[in-house]
Amino acid sequence: MKIKIAPSILSADFGRLNDEIKTIEPYSDLLHVDVMDGHFVPNITIGPAVVKSIKTKLPLDCHLMITEPVKFAPEFAKYCQMISFHAELFENDMAGLKDAILKIKKEKVKVGLALNHDKKLDLILPVLELCDYILIMSVYAGFGGQKFIPEVLEKIKELRTKHNFKKDIEIDGGINLETAKLAVITGANVLVSGNYIFNSKDRKKAVQSLKSLE
Repeated sequence: MKIKIAPSILSADFGRLNDEIKTIEPYSDLLHVDVMDGHFVPNITIGPAVVKSIKTKLPLDCHLMITEPVKFAPEFAKYCQMISFHAELFENDMAGLKDAILKIKKEKVKVGLALNHDKKLDLILPVLELCDYILIMSVYAGFGGQKFIPEVLEKIKELRTKHNFKKDIEIDGGINLETAKLAVITGANVLVSGNYIFNSKDRKKAVQSLKSLE
């Protein structure tokens, strides 16, 4: 599958966010936007007002790490093309999970399910056919700059082989050239990367190094 690079603005300088985006926009496929509410995860990042202010031709991929994704999705959907939320919010409520996906789809965005590294695929298997993509977390959700957790690679492999999932699989957390190679080998095709790209002296080269794994 085509490798897509999704720089995470969590690692950008928010004081000059649109200028930061311009430095990676020509070489990237998506822009990954981490939304944290201080409840589902202990950190707080940005809300719809900041997403609205983003100026880019890239599709915006909003990763909602929040406790009420259905409530807030309509506002984010005004400014983005993709929304993912965490399946573990509905860990004991498969009907609720299905309903949440369908409600967010009504906002005319692609909808993905995110899964933390310590959660089993069983949480999302019954609703795979409803998902436009899957986001596998390879760190603890909520903070940037963490170390890659290799155990999640088996989930990606299982999605591709055992469950024959043919749509996009994102991997998010600790992605650099070394870890991206492992992720691509096991079946991930959307690489979310923050520090590796934005902390690089040559951001173009950093993005292209990831894209070369195709």
